[in-house]
Amino acid sequence: MPSFDCPIPFAKREIDLLCVGELLVDMIASEYGSFVECGDFRRFAGGSPANIALNAGKLGVSAAIAAAVGVDSLGDFLVRSLAEAGLDTSLVLRREESTSLVLITRSREAPTPIFYRGADYGLEMSEELESKMLASSMLHFSSWPLSMKPARLCVERLIKIARGSGALVCCDPNYHPAIWKDRTEAIALFERILPDIDVVKPSEDDADRLFGPDSPERHLRRFLDLGAKLVIMTLGKDGAIASNGKETREYRSLADEVVDTTGAGDAFWAGLYAGIASGRSADRAIRLGMAVSAFKLRGVGPSVPASSLAQIERGFDI
Repeated sequence: MPSFDCPIPFAKREIDLLCVGELLVDMIASEYGSFVECGDFRRFAGGSPANIALNAGKLGVSAAIAAAVGVDSLGDFLVRSLAEAGLDTSLVLRREESTSLVLITRSREAPTPIFYRGADYGLEMSEELESKMLASSMLHFSSWPLSMKPARLCVERLIKIARGSGALVCCDPNYHPAIWKDRTEAIALFERILPDIDVVKPSEDDADRLFGPDSPERHLRRFLDLGAKLVIMTLGKDGAIASNGKETREYRSLADEVVDTTGAGDAFWAGLYAGIASGRSADRAIRLGMAVSAFKLRGVGPSVPASSLAQIERGFDI
């Protein structure tokens, strides 16, 4: 059970962070409003684990991404985007299904998505992926690959490998009914894997969709009771709360300008991982997550502008 005032245990290896899950095309509306009102969209490389790997890399974290895209021009775009950002693309599988994409409203609140799924759930285990997991200090995965096989089987195998090797296991339970056929199946799966999770970060919306509307404090308790070691719940403009089962702390939002909320949660993860990898305390790592998320909110799209941890700490006075 990690203490807020101590670093989260982190065994330094060749790769700091292995992100597993969806690599998607984000089509983000150019104007605020509903899809009925918006006619123009801008293309971005997206998908939560991919965003986290890209953003963490900008903050000095050595990151890798395992995902699946289609054998099409959108898949080519995504692979090229990763390569241009300096990420290793050897774990990005190519599948005959179409590359998955998401239409997203441009919003100062929670964005509204429409999902078009294809190749993303075709991720499968391989010797190379197992080798990369054994060389990684942290495993990150989201709800997307858990929602369908064979990607679910791949993630479950990686959790076991990570647990056996002593890697930190972290989960983003970004549950959405549009990507799960059965909510009860999702709940049963999380109940099974949460005892193996060190850090879980649901948003308040995620938790409400998964377990039903409840207070943030009761949601925190539910995740802890199911076995998670450290639970961080982001609350949008109201900041975040976190608990290790013995102590609960509140964190205020650092956002001073909100242009687009797309990718704000992924930016938080990137700041958190940068804090963990640099040996900062759990409390400091969470504050870095808040700062990086606020930094991202100033621009359109899922990515955080290139910066350093020191610059972000100075800029947000943390």
